[in-house]
Amino acid sequence: MISIIGLALALALLVYLAMRGMSILVAAPLCAILIALTSGLALLPRSGSTEASFAVSYMTGFTGFFSDWFLMFLLGAIFGKIMEDSGAAHSIAHWIISKLGVRRAVLAVVAACAILTYGGVSVFIVAFSVYPMAVGLFREADLPRRFLPGTIAFGSVTFTMTTAGSPEIQNWIPIPYLGTTTWAGWQVSFVVAAFMAIAGYTWLSRMMKKAVANGEHFSARKEDPEPRSSGTLPHPFLSLLPLIAVLVTSNVLQGTYDKYALVFALASGIAVATLFNIRRFTDFGSALTLGATGAVIAIANTCAVVGFGSVAKGSPAFTMALDAVTSMPGSPLVAAALAVTVIAGLTGSASGGQTIALPLLAPFYVGVDAPHPVDPEALHRVVAIASGGLDSLPHNGYVVTTIRAICGETHKDAYGAVGALTVIVPAVGTVLALFLFSVF
Repeated sequence: MISIIGLALALALLVYLAMRGMSILVAAPLCAILIALTSGLALLPRSGSTEASFAVSYMTGFTGFFSDWFLMFLLGAIFGKIMEDSGAAHSIAHWIISKLGVRRAVLAVVAACAILTYGGVSVFIVAFSVYPMAVGLFREADLPRRFLPGTIAFGSVTFTMTTAGSPEIQNWIPIPYLGTTTWAGWQVSFVVAAFMAIAGYTWLSRMMKKAVANGEHFSARKEDPEPRSSGTLPHPFLSLLPLIAVLVTSNVLQGTYDKYALVFALASGIAVATLFNIRRFTDFGSALTLGATGAVIAIANTCAVVGFGSVAKGSPAFTMALDAVTSMPGSPLVAAALAVTVIAGLTGSASGGQTIALPLLAPFYVGVDAPHPVDPEALHRVVAIASGGLDSLPHNGYVVTTIRAICGETHKDAYGAVGALTVIVPAVGTVLALFLFSVF
């Protein structure tokens, strides 16, 4: 019983500390210590002992995720910075915004984020790239700026991040565990993506209309960035070529190199973006440096919550919860979706949640000896979509970065919209996916 209480308190404390602005690199191990203390885990290993401990469990999870995914984070961040520094990301966003106009400011921001994300640009870089233009659009349309984080997040981490064919790592992590491809369950995936896009956009529009009707307006700040002039940007078609290169390369090579096809794909995107924009960089060397630095920060934040999840995995409460889920009557897909959702919520990370959940769940559902066999493609898609729900709780690294660092808002003002669009909408999308896979 004390283990269950400790796990619940640790998660609540992690959410609270993240909302108060504490670095996840500090908050995650502190909260993991609470789990260890209430679960009977030693804090440090004794010499020659093989017993589980906080330090070993935490660092095993931390370094394991780093080892598996650092190259993808590194190349993804560098690709994003090159697209940003060359003006290619701005060009795509500017073109979309110019076509849709101020009257459709929200749709323009969402569409710009979605295209960049599905093209392989890191979700963090998408937020940085689109934010200057989003501020300008919201200013012209006189829309409340507290909805900026929700609008950017909705376009980046919902219907594109976990959709079939997406080069984001949340769609690649299941491959080695399930023997699938990034196009697993594509028919259901596209239906669910369309639902999430339409439902989320409708909800966002209604929230903003209600706020405007209540007298809210855009509040300018002296530090607000200005979007780059369209005259200095590359042609939109040339700017799309690196995204196309990433998508094509990842799909051609994934059968040969599995998840490492993403390394080739991102490298090809970097090469194409550099080739066509070599004279447009403001500081190519700085873009590489900032990209590499951003990659380390992004993956370290994710590793921190994976480490937290690894300690949680060693607690009796976690074992009881996993046993309860895997022995649930009914569809194994429902049990898997529930397990991934909970673990992603614990870690505050879709990728971290998958990394912890899949090694535990795959033997139950995939393979000739699996006690509850299920279609691997359906499991891949359900796991991917489910991981994008509770991962966006307030302590999620992307949420903290987008609300506070990029948009300069507070959780109190901005998280309501972020939570509605990136937690509730994907959760309903998961239910829809389960229904469609049960019918078809």
